[in-house]
Amino acid sequence: MRRALATVFAVVVAVTLAAGCDSPSKGPARYSPSPSPAMSSAPAPSAYPSAQTPAPALPERPAKLKSGAKGAVVLELQQRLTELGYWIDKADGRFGGTTQQAVYALQKAAGIGRDGTVGPATWKALDQGVRPEPRSRAGDLVEIDLKRQLLLLVEDGRVAQIFNTSTGSNEYYEQEGETFLADTPRGRFTVSRQIDGWRDAPLGLLWRPKYFNGGIAVHGAPSVPPYPASHGCARVSVAAMNWLWSHDAIPLKSRVWVY
Repeated sequence: MRRALATVFAVVVAVTLAAGCDSPSKGPARYSPSPSPAMSSAPAPSAYPSAQTPAPALPERPAKLKSGAKGAVVLELQQRLTELGYWIDKADGRFGGTTQQAVYALQKAAGIGRDGTVGPATWKALDQGVRPEPRSRAGDLVEIDLKRQLLLLVEDGRVAQIFNTSTGSNEYYEQEGETFLADTPRGRFTVSRQIDGWRDAPLGLLWRPKYFNGGIAVHGAPSVPPYPASHGCARVSVAAMNWLWSHDAIPLKSRVWVY
């Protein structure tokens, strides 16, 4: 009789314990949709936070994002560009000129088509965190990469800011009856003079130029295409040049390495 009672008692205990355990392989359906009054005020189980706090939806990426677009997806683009060091004026959700310049720079660094629009290849480069590496591994200087047409601000051996630039077209041009080659010579130079304003030079207007090799300068220009187009200078956008001046990013005696 005692053995039978012990057996019954063991079965009752086992059933009670099983009813109080929650299987890790089961979801919220384990919980009764009609809880008892004693359970009605209990908080939602912390084991299932996703049922209470769904992840925020990311903006849908269009097949092609281009200048003139605006909205959350543009803001996402601008924030990621800024995070990677591609300079834009500000992240405001509007795809304007400085955002396009940053897209050009990213596309150059990634070695993909330089059309200034954001499609699958450009989004992939953003997601992968593509950014150029400096040639110099110490100190502060400006690097001008002629092959990729990028201007890099290097601080203590790391790239701090990345700009789209347009250097010498390597085409011949005529000036006062003489023929010259529109090239940007390679080498290591120093910023020797600067002009805070427009410089009405024989070959055109230069905005706030910083000269590093005779008459060759880093300067602002209304047009900065994603390919070599200048007479020898390194063009950046007018907005970028204003930022460089306001942050004293290329002061006199700055080192400039053109390669």
